[in-house]
Amino acid sequence: MDFKKFSEQYQTELLDNVLPFWLENSLDREYGGYYSCLDRTGKVFDTDKFIWLQAREVYMFASMYNKVEKKKDWLEAAEHGAAFLLQYGHDGDYNWYFALDRQGGPLVEPYNIFSYTFATIAFGQLHLATGNSRYADVAKETFARIRAKLDNPKGKWNKAVPGSRSLKNFALPMILCNLALEIEHLLPAELLDGLINNCLHEVLDVFYRPELGGIVLENVTLDGQLSDTFEGRLVNPGHAIEAMWFIMDLGQRLKREDLIQQATQITLNMLEYGWDKQFGGIFYFMDRSGHPPQQLEWDQKLWWVHIETLISLIKGYQLTGSQECLIWFEKVHDYTWKHFKDTDYPEWFGYLNRQGEVLLPLKGGKWKGCFHVPRGLYQCWKVLENIACKDVVQVV
Repeated sequence: MDFKKFSEQYQTELLDNVLPFWLENSLDREYGGYYSCLDRTGKVFDTDKFIWLQAREVYMFASMYNKVEKKKDWLEAAEHGAAFLLQYGHDGDYNWYFALDRQGGPLVEPYNIFSYTFATIAFGQLHLATGNSRYADVAKETFARIRAKLDNPKGKWNKAVPGSRSLKNFALPMILCNLALEIEHLLPAELLDGLINNCLHEVLDVFYRPELGGIVLENVTLDGQLSDTFEGRLVNPGHAIEAMWFIMDLGQRLKREDLIQQATQITLNMLEYGWDKQFGGIFYFMDRSGHPPQQLEWDQKLWWVHIETLISLIKGYQLTGSQECLIWFEKVHDYTWKHFKDTDYPEWFGYLNRQGEVLLPLKGGKWKGCFHVPRGLYQCWKVLENIACKDVVQVV
């Protein structure tokens, strides 16, 4: 495998295609913030603004400024979105709404914890870029809200009858594994260590189930038991695989080879479990008992699932030398670039049917924004570049 060639492919796609698409099309110069709902060509088709996507775009441009190049346009784009979030995105006490109208009027209450998590990493990254203490304060205050909501993330907006069927969800400990490293510079060491240890316990000791063949579940009971219900049987292969590269990063930070090895093996388990052996690609939702999932979109192929899988596979190969990871990387790479990349217009498609045909030609919407594609391209570019450089050193 020509790692240098692959690295350049991801780099070029990021810098010449995807980031320019969002920079040119998403900034609302009149009312602030970003347009998320962009059609195939980049034209706005809806002006509602979703906080988690606004925050993700702030994070993305600030991150690129910090990690790739000190480009003025990227920092200005990040601060453009941050100004809108600070003015309109929360209730005054850093409870972050889910959706706003174009002018910043709140549409959906702050029920969604992921508005909070992405606001935290957005302002944490922007603080790194600027040194502005206001951004650090927002990140820390928001993180405090997250910690207070861990036992009941939706708070008063939880529609479940109290005590009827209490389940906890994988998504929050999963994202906190990543958030911990994103705001490491803002947290006391003791708090950070406690957060990391708790996240690792939840992901690897609670939601990962060796007795089910080494898969990761989306929901378990509050005491960590299996639940024979729609929610309790739910498997989201992409979620589990994405979490594994977060674990690999934590393994590197903690110098724990066992974490890296386990995360690599779980990646392979979930990919084998979730791969559509008839049409290729990774299923969106599955039922651990083989029953029909309640999600009607269960067999769709989604952009983020495949991009996050590429990250975990190439990191798994880099860190362990697993040839199985490398073989799967090339297979998933071929599927992803063939089906999700739009060869006629910038950015990537997000939604395919089971056969791999485009379902929705949008480039951004309520759930897809400036995040998974650019972050994934960056991660793969840098890991592949690192592998290529080591290969050159070894040859010399």
